[in-house]
Amino acid sequence: MATLTSPNKRQPKGLVTTIVGYAVLIFFALVFIYPFVIQLTNSFKTEPDAASNPLSPIPHPVTTAGFERLFDGDFPLWIGNSVLVTVVVTIGRVFLDSLAGYALARLRFRGRRAVFATVVAVMAVPGVVLFIPKFLVFNQLGIYNTYTALILPLLVDAAGVFIMKQFFESIPVSLEEAARIDGATVFRTFWSVVLPMARPALITLTILSFQGTWNEFPHTLVAVQDPSLFTLPRGLANLVSGSLGSGTQYPLKLGAALLATIPVAVLFALFQRYFVRGASEGAEKG
Repeated sequence: MATLTSPNKRQPKGLVTTIVGYAVLIFFALVFIYPFVIQLTNSFKTEPDAASNPLSPIPHPVTTAGFERLFDGDFPLWIGNSVLVTVVVTIGRVFLDSLAGYALARLRFRGRRAVFATVVAVMAVPGVVLFIPKFLVFNQLGIYNTYTALILPLLVDAAGVFIMKQFFESIPVSLEEAARIDGATVFRTFWSVVLPMARPALITLTILSFQGTWNEFPHTLVAVQDPSLFTLPRGLANLVSGSLGSGTQYPLKLGAALLATIPVAVLFALFQRYFVRGASEGAEKG
């Protein structure tokens, strides 16, 4: 009799455990989501309402005055600069990192291991220690305060080279050998055979490059000082420091932060399944 009733006795305990588990998950989900809710709602508040009730999720009244003031200033210029720099850097980084990764994965040349060791070592160097050398190089080359200074140093990324090299090494060499037997050159083999197979890695690198470049702030500090060359992060830093006047300016600042978040969020939402698939395939191959 005891064995027949024991499953029924365990059912309430399992139900309680499930409820507690979901309650904990919901709590932490709210902890992570609520700051974004506050950002969104404060963007549509008036200045007095945002200052007196910054944590309230309900704007009273609802207004778009913050966004209107934002677009009356330099915000469109910052967006244009960010789009230009991000698109050029992302395209260049994906192409050049792929070339470098393929060369390190497949081509046999003297010093290849030393080059790869240098790439890995660069990944461990904090970016802040390069501020002064970057500034000196920009001055020496005469590109300080130009789009070239914003774009050129970001075109190649050590982490991107590492990602592409590891993925290329997981592709069977026999496919490339068959292409070369048919008369394809090294670059033709890379472009027509290997690169299409690396789509998961390319999408991952595109998302990471776009996100990293769009949010890049430290590099702009040493690359430009001309306000007409400011990108979105640099312009937002000016807003946070109160360059547009006194007061909290929560609707203005949080509205700008909201608009800056949208492109990266949209990109990740569109390519999320490819990003996750690439990560899972990389884990299986590893």
